[in-house]
This record gives sequence, structure tokens and C-alpha cells, in this order.
Amino acid sequence: MVTPADEDDPFEDQRENVENPMRRLFSEYGRDNTFAFVIGLLSSVVARLLDLMPPVLLTLAVDSIFLGERDFSIWLIPDAWLPTTKLGELYLSTGLIAFAFFGGAAFHWTRNWGWNSFAQNIQHAVRTDTYDKMQRLNMDFFADKQTGEMMSILSNDVNRLERFLNDGMNSAFRLGVMVIGIAAILLYWNWQLAIVTLLVVPLIGYFTYRFIQTIQPKYADVRSSVGRVNSRLENNLGGIQVIKTSNTESFESDRVEDVSQDYFDANWDAIGTRIKFFPALRVMAGVGFVLTFVVGGVWVHTYQTTGSAPLFFSGALTPGEFVGFILFTQRFIWPMAQFGQIINMYQRAYASSARIFGLMDEPSRIEEDPNADELVVDDGEVVYDDVTFGYDDGETIVEDISFDVDGGETLALVGPTGAGKSTVLKLLMRMYDVDEGSIEIDGTDIRDVTIPSLRQAIGYVSQDTFMFYGTVEENIRYGTFDAAQEDVVEAAKAAEAHDFIQNLPDGYDTEIGERGVKLSGGQRQRLSIARAILKDPEILVLDEATSDVDTETEMLIQRSLDRLTEDRTTFSIAHRLSTIKDADQIIVLEDGRVVERGGHDDLLAEDGLYAHLWGVQAGEIDELPEEFIERASRRASRTPVEPESDDD
Repeated sequence: MVTPADEDDPFEDQRENVENPMRRLFSEYGRDNTFAFVIGLLSSVVARLLDLMPPVLLTLAVDSIFLGERDFSIWLIPDAWLPTTKLGELYLSTGLIAFAFFGGAAFHWTRNWGWNSFAQNIQHAVRTDTYDKMQRLNMDFFADKQTGEMMSILSNDVNRLERFLNDGMNSAFRLGVMVIGIAAILLYWNWQLAIVTLLVVPLIGYFTYRFIQTIQPKYADVRSSVGRVNSRLENNLGGIQVIKTSNTESFESDRVEDVSQDYFDANWDAIGTRIKFFPALRVMAGVGFVLTFVVGGVWVHTYQTTGSAPLFFSGALTPGEFVGFILFTQRFIWPMAQFGQIINMYQRAYASSARIFGLMDEPSRIEEDPNADELVVDDGEVVYDDVTFGYDDGETIVEDISFDVDGGETLALVGPTGAGKSTVLKLLMRMYDVDEGSIEIDGTDIRDVTIPSLRQAIGYVSQDTFMFYGTVEENIRYGTFDAAQEDVVEAAKAAEAHDFIQNLPDGYDTEIGERGVKLSGGQRQRLSIARAILKDPEILVLDEATSDVDTETEMLIQRSLDRLTEDRTTFSIAHRLSTIKDADQIIVLEDGRVVERGGHDDLLAEDGLYAHLWGVQAGEIDELPEEFIERASRRASRTPVEPESDDD
């Protein structure tokens, strides 16, 4: 089953706004690789000119050495340097042909080096630049995109550029030299017969133009369908445990079959156009060969028997020239047929480059002031002043949020799902920028400091702990890469993680698998806390750090958090209110607004939303007012306002 979201290309808007993507590719990335480009280009020209020498010398040998119908003369070599005997002329011709083959081999090597170096360097630069841009985009961008689609750009699209820049550019210049060189030689030998040979060229050019117009949108569809296939596969492989426990293998196989069928249909549509074009191109090129053979053969025969040219032609056509025409016409047919392949590769690269630059041009809502200063945290005081924020769709998520947190204090944010708790703290880390109001740390607006220094000062422990593929130590050290081994161990001890790490097969060097699948949820959470302890931030953000673990593990994690929050300004989001009842301040949010604030006992005494939430967790459901239950029911039926977070 393909959902409406699957049917849309998530990068369609970005792709359509890109102008001249291939010109931009060469402008932005080609300049740094000019040397390799020049080597590849010059070597292509010289190699192909050397490839043309053997047929020219064969033509000369037939007419001059074997038939004696013309004088032995070679371009660019003075006649005084040429041998005077037929055997000497044969030896010289043989030596030049051997030179052409050996010299051509050398220049083919430098040609391949040049084009491969040019393509590989650009591929590397484009991929790294695209990833760098991608990871700097706002979080709401990722909420609307699937991982497989973005992987398709970083992998498939970038690889298509490399194939065109290497094979396509290599072939284009090679064929260009061959076609121009052959046409020049044929025109020099006999311009009348050359016109016959070249009659089909305009027809080939027209059909190639029509092919480009037809195939370009089809390749864009193919690129989009590849991204959807990657997204479905990545999504299913990531959720393989849910699929197995839900017994939905058949359902997911059908969904994969659907997106694969979409790719098959789009690709087969493009293939159908392509496989019709290339045989037709070969037929047209073959027509030129047949005309050349018939007209040239009749011309040689008529001239040798009557001494005049046939029909409306004039002058002589020697047997050697006729042989040369046949040899070169055969070489001319294949390049013309291959030209369609190059156009095909170009159109694929064009579609891919449009997607790549469309992503690179994606605007960011977060702009860093180039003159911003580094954040220096002294006390750690944080002030929210009438903060309002909404996503691009215009819906307000948090409105008129104001509170002060003194340095070293702990502020807890509580409220129903969708109240805006996570958004409030993501604004502090500038995952988004406020629409109205301001957030200050020690009296400095966070928009006036550099983003790296801001985030370096803030430690973040999330409910959804992410572990990278690698060892335990590498994951603890992540973000503090220069930390000493003993500091890593101390951080693990403080996070109540050292003992279980010691019991792992290789201790701190144990590979934990993708996303840390070899560890339990509680173990991953304690590694995340150890990571935050090692960072030693001035401000700490705890986003549901204990909600998904058992009671015993929660006790261990809470001990870790108590050590971590000592003398730090701390923000804590919690559904389990027992974990934040000792906070210095508790802010209660509902529908993006502050509805209550105070200490635990004060809020219970108010008998408001906080007290009702406490009652729910205490099991006092029968004592809750009907109005609270009705409001909870309405909240539960609403679409979440934060697509990137399910725990708000």
C-alpha cells in the first residue's frame, strides 16, 4: 500500500527551484580540479588523434606504396626527410603506426587518470558538502523527510554525478575528437563523398534532441522512486522487531512490493524510451555507412573503367581513399551511436544534480550572526521573556512563555502530551529560533552568540537515547573526543555504568552494535548520562531521561542524575512527577501556555492541572473531576503538534 506521502517527491520543491544545476556543478566544484580536467582533456585529444593515424597511414600505403597512384607524403613531415624507396616508405609507415599505438596507450593512461581524478574529487566534495548542509538544517526539515530519501541523495545521486563526470565526460571529449577529426579527414580527402557520409548527422541530431526532451522528466521520476524505495527499506529494517512481534511480515512485503513496483514502472518507462532510441540511432548511422559504401564503390569502379566520376560527382576517388572512407565511416557510426549514451548519462546526472543543489539551497530558519561572540557562562542564569514559537505551517506551538531560572537551580516542565515541553527546551539549544520574545543566558541573548559555543555549554540527555555503531568508550567520549581514558571511566562510574561495562565481553572496548542494540534501554541511558557528565556542561537538559526503564533501573539512573545536576542549572521534563517533585521550580504547560508554576506542595494545594496529573499517577482516577477527563480526551484525539517528538 502506497500512502499519499509516498507518492510525493519530498524534494520536488527544492529541485524545481534549481537553475542550471550542471553549470553550477562545474562552476562551484570544477575550478578546484582544473589541473585534472586539463590533463584529461588534452590527453583525450592527443590519444584520439593518435588513434586516427593508422587508417590514414594505411590509406597512404595503399595508394602510394602498393598501387603507386600518388606520391608518398605525410602531413607535418618535410618531403626531404622521407625515404626514397618503397621498402623505406613501408618501414616508415610501419614505425609511425607502431608509434601511434604505443603513444596512444600512454595518453589513454593519462586520460583515464585525469578524468578519474576530476570525477572522484568532485564526488567527494559534493557528498561531504551535501552532508554538511543536511546536518545543519532545522529539525522540522527532518520531520518531513524520510531517511531513505536523504540517503538516496548522498549515495545514488552523488554516484551518478561521478559516473557522468568520469565516463560521460571522458566519452564526450573522446567522441568529439573522433567525430570532428574523422569529418575533417574525409572532407580533406574527398569533400563530395564526405557530404554523402555526413548526410545523416542532422537527422541524428534531431532525434537526439527529441530524446532529451522525452527522457528528462522520466529520469526525474526514476530518482524520486529510488528514494521512496530506500525510505521504505530503511524504515522496515529499522522496525524489524515491531514487524516480527506484530506478525506483519506479509503486510510489509506487500508495501515493499508496491514501492518497488513504482520504481519498476518508472524505470521501465525510461528504459522503453532508451531502448527505442539507441537502435534507431544505429540504423541512421548505418544508413550513412551503406550510402558511403555504395557511392564510393561505384565511384572507384566507374573512374577506373571510364576515367570519369559517376552521376554529378567530379574528380577521382582512389582505392586507398575508398578503403580509408570505409574504415573511418565504421568508426564514425559507433561514436554517433554512443553519443546517445552520453546524452542519457547527462540527463541522469542533471536530475541528480538538481536534487543535490535543491537540498543545498534549502533555507535555514536559524541564521548565525557572523559577528557573534562565544558564549561564556558564569552563573548559568536562564531567562525566557515572552517567548512565542510556531512551525512553518503557521500554528503556534508555545505562546508567551516567561520564567527565570537562577544559576544552579532545577526547573521542571510538566504537562500533558503535546503541551510544548520539548519545544521550549529545544528553543534554548537553538534547534529552532523564537518567533517573538527572547531567551537569555547570564543576560546575553542566545541569538547573539555562536551556535557551537551555546550547544557546548548545554548537556542534553534524552528519553530516546541514540548510540552510534562502535565501542562503549567511543559512545561515552562522543562530543568530548579528547577526553582521557581515566576521565571516561570516572564519568561512567558517576553514571552508575562502570560495573555493567566491566561485565561486558570486552569492557569499554565492547562493540555495542547499530543504535546500541546489544545493550538494554537502561544501559544505553546510563551511557548517555556518562556522555553528558564527561562533557561537564554548565546547563543540563533532561528530556524524559527515565520514562522508559524499570523501577530498579530508574533508581540507578536517578542517582546518576542527582550527581549530574549538582551545582548546574538544570531543566527537566518528566511524565513521572515523582522524579521532579524536589525541583526548585515546576512549570505546568497546557496547549503551549504556562498555566501553573510553583513548588510541588504549592501546586498540589492549588488542586489544578498538576494536582490532577499527580492524582492520575497515584491511581486516584475515580476522584478526578469530569472536566479534567474531558479535556484529556480532547487532547488525546488531537494531532501531535510536534512531529519530531512523540513524548510531548
